[in-house]
Amino acid sequence: MNLTDKINSDIKQAMLAKEKEKLEALRAIKSALLLVKTEKGKDSEITETEEMSLLQKLVKQRIDAAEIYKKENRMELADVELFQAEIIKAYLPEQISETELKSIVKDIITELNAQSVKDMGRVMGKAAQKLAGRADNKQIAEIVKQLLNH
Repeated sequence: MNLTDKINSDIKQAMLAKEKEKLEALRAIKSALLLVKTEKGKDSEITETEEMSLLQKLVKQRIDAAEIYKKENRMELADVELFQAEIIKAYLPEQISETELKSIVKDIITELNAQSVKDMGRVMGKAAQKLAGRADNKQIAEIVKQLLNH
C-alpha cells in the first residue's frame, strides 16, 4: 500500500473515530501529496524518496511553528503543532541512531574519496538520497562537516 492509499484509509478511520486533531494532520499530508503530484511538468507517481522528503518537511514545519508559538507564549497552539508533527512522524521510517548515521556517512566519504569540506555537496547529495526519511538533513550535514574537518 503506497503512502497516499494509507493516508486516505487513515483519514476515513479518523473521521469515524471523530479524531479532529489527527484528521487535520492527515489532511495536511494528503494536501501536500496532491500538490507535489500536480506540479507543473510532473507526469508520474511520486517516488518513495520524494514522499519521505515531503513528510520530513511537514514535520519540520510543525516543529518550527511550535517553537515560534512557544516564544510568543501560545502553548495551546504549540501543542497542536507538536501533536501534528508526531502524527506525521508515524509515517516516516524509523530514524537511525547517530552511531549508525556516522558509520553510513563515513562509508559514503570513503566511497566518494572526499577529502575536505569542498566535497560536502557531493557527500550530502549521496547521503540525503541514501538516508531519505531515516535521518534529518540538518543532522546529516553536521556529521558530514565534522567528519570532513578531521
